[in-house]
Amino acid sequence: MWNKLALAATALAPLALVLALTGPAMADPAPAKSAAPSTAAKPASAQERAAADRLEPLARAAFWASELDKSPADVEAGVKLAVALRQLGRTQEAYSTTQQVLALQPDNVDALLEEARAAIAGNQGFYAIAPAKRVETLRPKDWRALSLLGVAYEQTRQPTLALAAHHQALTLAPDNPAVLCNLAMFLAGNGDSGQAEALLRKAAGEPGATAQIRQDLALVLGLQGKLAEAEQLERQDLPPDVADNNIAYLTAAASAPHGAGVQPTATPTSTSQTEPKDRSWSAVAKAQAQDGTPID
Repeated sequence: MWNKLALAATALAPLALVLALTGPAMADPAPAKSAAPSTAAKPASAQERAAADRLEPLARAAFWASELDKSPADVEAGVKLAVALRQLGRTQEAYSTTQQVLALQPDNVDALLEEARAAIAGNQGFYAIAPAKRVETLRPKDWRALSLLGVAYEQTRQPTLALAAHHQALTLAPDNPAVLCNLAMFLAGNGDSGQAEALLRKAAGEPGATAQIRQDLALVLGLQGKLAEAEQLERQDLPPDVADNNIAYLTAAASAPHGAGVQPTATPTSTSQTEPKDRSWSAVAKAQAQDGTPID
């Protein structure tokens, strides 16, 4: 989302992704009896894996890539590597990694959901629909599939289906901050700023609300001209230079007539694959609604 700091592309050394997951391995000659047993391929312990989940995406990607190198059939490593790659903005690699997992376990729900997230993060929502619908079939009560479907339909310009999917997710999880936020950003992108603000305020007050939700609320407030409250939220979660940049952007966008483009002196920090040419409320909010991965 536009409030996240982008990581330099050179920061992450190429990860060794194992593309061939099938076929017998070549048998090694039997080691001499005096040779010490090798521990190079020993998987990380449960404690080490739990600790890795607390690392930043860059370190997590390196850890899970190493685990996948040790065992290309390690489904947990494949899914978690895909998550880390997506969070680094390497959406195509994340999508490809989920394909490796699904080649082994076609109905793995975590991999299907991550496949959908990676497609959406790459602004390729069309390719998120099939895996999300598969999860909906496997787990009809899983709000995550429906919330992802809502965003995927937004990206494929099917607003009626998008709204229906978001409302279905809300029915299943009426107090879930992620569901509330994703619906709110759909409404914001379609001109209903008042309802979007109400939903985001509710989401921000729920247990488990994230900084991303607060920044979405700041966006909606700022584009309505409620800049003081937007600035407070910006400075709550972001470093001063990033907050300054976003506040300058919101100030310029809010001062432009609705429907008219504006070229602000600064643009918001964003990981979006596309930047709207029109800086109107509708264009900026819609870009935000489709920027990156939905809250989950």
